[in-house]
Order: sequence, then structure tokens, then C-alpha cells
Amino acid sequence: MKRLLMVILCLGLSGFNPTQGADDKPAAKPNVLFIAIDDLRDWVGYLGNKQVKTPNLDKLAARGVHFTRSFCASPCCNPSRAALLTGLRPGTSGVYGNSDDWRKIVPEGTVTIPLHFKNNGYHVVGAGKIFHGGAGGFNRLSDWDDYLSDRGRGNEDDPNAPVRGKKHKSAGQAKEGWDGVGGIRFGPLDCEDKDMADYQSVSYIVKKLSQPQEKPFFFACGMHKPHMPWSVPKKYYELYPLDKIQLPKVQENDLDDIPPAGIAMAKPNGDHAAILKSGRWKEAVQEYLATITFCDAMIGRLIEGFDKSAHKDNTIICLWSDHGWHLGEKQHWRKFALWEEATRAPYMWIVPGVTKPGGVCNRTVDYMQIYPTLCDLCGLPKPQHVEGESIRKLLTDPAAPWDKPAIMTWLYNNHAIRSEDWRYIRYANGDEELYHNSMDPLEWTNLAKKPEYAKEKEELAKWLPKVNKEQTGKIKNPEKKAKKAKKRAAAS
Repeated sequence: MKRLLMVILCLGLSGFNPTQGADDKPAAKPNVLFIAIDDLRDWVGYLGNKQVKTPNLDKLAARGVHFTRSFCASPCCNPSRAALLTGLRPGTSGVYGNSDDWRKIVPEGTVTIPLHFKNNGYHVVGAGKIFHGGAGGFNRLSDWDDYLSDRGRGNEDDPNAPVRGKKHKSAGQAKEGWDGVGGIRFGPLDCEDKDMADYQSVSYIVKKLSQPQEKPFFFACGMHKPHMPWSVPKKYYELYPLDKIQLPKVQENDLDDIPPAGIAMAKPNGDHAAILKSGRWKEAVQEYLATITFCDAMIGRLIEGFDKSAHKDNTIICLWSDHGWHLGEKQHWRKFALWEEATRAPYMWIVPGVTKPGGVCNRTVDYMQIYPTLCDLCGLPKPQHVEGESIRKLLTDPAAPWDKPAIMTWLYNNHAIRSEDWRYIRYANGDEELYHNSMDPLEWTNLAKKPEYAKEKEELAKWLPKVNKEQTGKIKNPEKKAKKAKKRAAAS
């Protein structure tokens, strides 16, 4: 009896599972469905916007955990995506603008998310805009097993194949043309959903999902819309009658307490002045809303295909938008600024066995946590170069303690630090802004010069990035732009 007990004890210490047969395989690694959206700000139903129609995003958010304070690493397509996908913040990599080819700038040996999964035995496939420019931009095809090219094919290069997604452009121009005001381009298209590039991207990933997979997979699907031009099939505009459109709340003198560096980013005499002069502000908002709803419809198609697949119960869904968008707030349009509207964006996770339906996390996070969280959830080692840490504990318990703020960078050495209550902005020339977001959610009152808030500034400033690599891309010096803005303000 003693000998038998000793054998049982030894087997237990060795990790032997008496219910596991000799032929049993270890638990399969989870799959990943990685969904990227371009230029979608916080105008989605589940985040409280009352006029937008996003039923599919709302349903998807309810299936897992969505974040109410989620922020990009940079309010610009290329640096935001490069940071998220390489794990290196803009100041660390030196990727600051859309013209910076991250493939030539990041340190040698930097492993991207898709390459890391590929190196660890995953079947890695992509479509649409994941890296800036999509398949034909700053993508690196060697990081993927297959990628839907702009010619509608995978990684094979067939110069005779028709270019996908071009039909919708010519159709729109032939009927109405791309309209708009200045650089803000919009106008309905006389075409069908299937003529749009995003439709083809979704179809490609849905087809992959319908197929048996011998290895765990990482499938990435990138939506180009609602990026400009806000041009999608007519039916989406009909959902938003012009007389029902509500403009964002804007304070006319909102720039009065903004320092020169901030005014240089706002460019009040640019897009906003042109929109006001045209009288088409409501129309532009209508077009943006319509384009969001088209994107939502494509997400619906993707999730419908996912739900019909055999992989539903063992696949992680991570959905994010690369940054936000201004529609006149701070007399600013587009992204390219460090305020709330340009930096806040939808973000959600659905993780079998980890998240629970209906989870809402109010902690402040940024996208530098995506890479390490994916590693954590999939049992992969976290590469040494990756900045940020896993938020798995927030996926398990959305109310868990989390004291790290979100950190955003736009151009060289311009940063914003966002906690749950505050936003602190410091520009390269030393200009500052401070907002008490829990009391002033629209960031109308800059408190940076008030001495009673020196402690708040000091605490937030501790999180400013210590590494700010020199800017090498073709971007105008922001300090020179700030000086010019200051002169113009003095002259007026």
C-alpha cells in the first residue's frame, strides 16, 4: 500500500493527468480574428451616440468587453498602425507621419504582430487596410502567409488581373462625382455594396473562415471606410435625412485659451473656415454618418460569416479603429491633433473563456496594449522590444485596478497623457494644455496656466515619453507652424 501511494504521489507531482489518454493532444491554441477600421471616431451606438446607426457593432460589443476610454498611439493612420503592429511607440521608432516607411525606420529585427504569429506556427492571412496603405502601401508581404492584393488575389503577382475596388470609384464619378468642400470629400455613389473594396475584403476573410484550418490562424480584416472620401452606395445616405442631422457641440471661442502650437494643429482657417463658408456642415456630417453605417454593414457580413464557421468557439476577436476624427470641434477637421475627438476610438475584445457578455471597461487604455495582450491570450512569448503590457485582467474583470494612462504622440515630441479624469498635452515648444475631462468632457477649458492645477500637471507629466527619436520624414516643423500661427493671431 505504501509503495502504491508513493507511485500515485510521484505521478501527481510529475503533472500526469489520469483522465488524459496517451493519444490526447494538448489544447489547441486560440485563433484570432483581427478587425481594423479606418477613421472611425467614438460615433457608435454603444458609446452613446444617438444619431448614428451601428447595429452590428453594437451587437458585437455586447458579446464581450468594450472600452469607453480607449485611445490610439498617434492620431494619424501610419504612425498609429505602425505603433500598434510593431509594439514601438512613435517616439521610439521615429515613425511620425504618413510618409514614414516604417519598414526602413524601425530597428532591425523588429517583429510585427503578424510575423510573430507566423513564426509561432499560425496561419497568417490579411485583407484590406491593416498597415498604412493596405496591400499596396507599407505592408510587408513576407510577414503573411497570404494577403488579398489590390488585384483581388493573394500574394501572387498577376499583372493581368483586374484591380479590385476600382469599379465603385468610376461609377460614382460617372453619376454624381466626388463632391465636397476643400479637402473634405464626400458624395453618394451609384453602385452596390459588392462594388466596394471593403466588401471584397470581407468576402475574402469569410471564405477563409469557411475552410478547414490545419493550424491555428490569425486572420486580419481591415476596413477602409469611413476614411474619406465619404462615398458609399446611396442607400446609406437615405438613412440620414439632412433636416434631422445634429452637429457636434462646438464653442465658437474654443481656441481663445489654446496655445500657438495647438492652434497650428487646429488650422481654423483651413477646412473649418471652408465648411462654414459653404454652409454644408450638416451635409458633411450626414456623409460621415452614412459611411460609418456602410462600415457597420460590412462588419455585420464578417461576423455573420464568422458565426457560421466551425471556428467560432475557439477564436478571439479584437476590433479597433486607428484613431478618431474631428468634425468641427476646436474649429478642426480630420485627425492630426491631440484632443479627445482625434484620439478616442472604438475598441473591443471577445475572448472565449475570458470575457463575459456585456462587459464595459471604463479604465483608460491605449493601443500599445494590443500586442502584449494577444501574446498573453495565445500563449506566445512577448518580444523584448514590445512596449506596453497585457490588459488580460481587464478582460476578465473590467473593473479591476489599472493606474496607467493612455499616451498619444503626434509629430516629434508632441504628446498627450490621458487618465480617467484628465488630459495633459505638452508640445515640443513647451506649450501646454490641461483638461479636467470628468468635469469638462468637451475640453472647452484649458487649465494649464492655473497654478492650483500644478500638481495634476506634474503627476501626468511623469508619463511623458523619455525617448523621442529625431523626425526623418517629410513633415513640416511644428514649431515653425506654431510661430506662424502666433503671428497671425497677433495680427488679427
